[in-house]
Amino acid sequence: MNSPSEVNAGDWNALLSLQPEITPFMRHEYLAALHGSGSATPATGWTPRFILLERNGTLVGACALYLKTHSYGEYVFDQAWANAYGQHGLAYYPKAVVAVPFTPVPGTRLMARTAPDRAVLAKALIEWCEAEKLSSLHVLFSSVDDLLACEQAGMMLRHTVQFHWTNSDPAYVDFEGFLASLSQEKRKKIRQERRKVADAGVSFRWSQGQAITTEDWNFFYRCYERTYLEHGNAPYLSRDFFRRMASTMPENWLLFVAERQGQPIATSLIAISADYTGARCLNDLKTKEAIAYGRYWGALERVDCLHFEACYYQPLQWCIEHGYQRFEGGAQGEHKLARALLPVKSTSAHWLAHPSFADAVERFLEREGQGIGQYLDVLEQRSPFRHPAGT
Repeated sequence: MNSPSEVNAGDWNALLSLQPEITPFMRHEYLAALHGSGSATPATGWTPRFILLERNGTLVGACALYLKTHSYGEYVFDQAWANAYGQHGLAYYPKAVVAVPFTPVPGTRLMARTAPDRAVLAKALIEWCEAEKLSSLHVLFSSVDDLLACEQAGMMLRHTVQFHWTNSDPAYVDFEGFLASLSQEKRKKIRQERRKVADAGVSFRWSQGQAITTEDWNFFYRCYERTYLEHGNAPYLSRDFFRRMASTMPENWLLFVAERQGQPIATSLIAISADYTGARCLNDLKTKEAIAYGRYWGALERVDCLHFEACYYQPLQWCIEHGYQRFEGGAQGEHKLARALLPVKSTSAHWLAHPSFADAVERFLEREGQGIGQYLDVLEQRSPFRHPAGT
């Protein structure tokens, strides 16, 4: 399939509902919005090739695959591999990427009804890449089940580090209860940072789903776009993408707006888990894990510590008040550790067609993996908690 619009949305979402690690970002509506808005298209270097596995007319396996002409918007960095290919007169691009564009959120990538179906899908992907004479295949931010199928198909694993906050068990009663679990130094630092924002006359309000007004969405995009432009880049996502989100997936979005003297000055937008149909947000938090995902932020005014308040403390306070079990802070960022987001390992799978390069990359990944393990050990020793989280 050359476009999400060619894939039956009901069949896709029904298959998604069976997966062990569901995220809103694999919903048909999300992927269709990326393409329909012009954000992830051949013109921007993302050519969709949705792979479907059917049996007796029933969809039993599927994944969102893209042919890439660059490595931007992936958050698993392989530019050095591309450079090495080029230095030897070989073409690294186009390559095949199984991922959600611009979205470094771990979750199911190879959707399947059964483990054998997932294994067939992983093997079929490699065979397809060989037939298309592509340099490589990359399955990014994968689930545990995906990785098992990819390893069985002969792919190599690569590890990176993200930072996630996890609610305690039993859950924190309030934000003060959460702060009480931290070391004195970290607790004092967070209170100081929050006080700076409050003393600057900044207050926050939040809106969820259809309560987010068009005016709020427009202000959010103004902030989001400005943040990218200040760093010398155009934003990955268009305003039309967020219009589509407000129309087709409103229940998956939560917006925080910072105001001073009655005027909005900054926003942060996070995604929240919902059932796969998008019909309602999760209410039964006892039977299904509720997750929030830090995504986008922007500001029109500079206020000391405003970023920390908008992107971490306000979302964490909301998660505690609404019984959410986890807040994923996205790719990279050691500064998140001081805000009680702990390091977790995120893994991707890779296949390279050229045998010599595959051998070289395998040796590199072994060394890199050892370094990641040591890095995690160091980070764990810097835990902000006065005792292990959740105990």
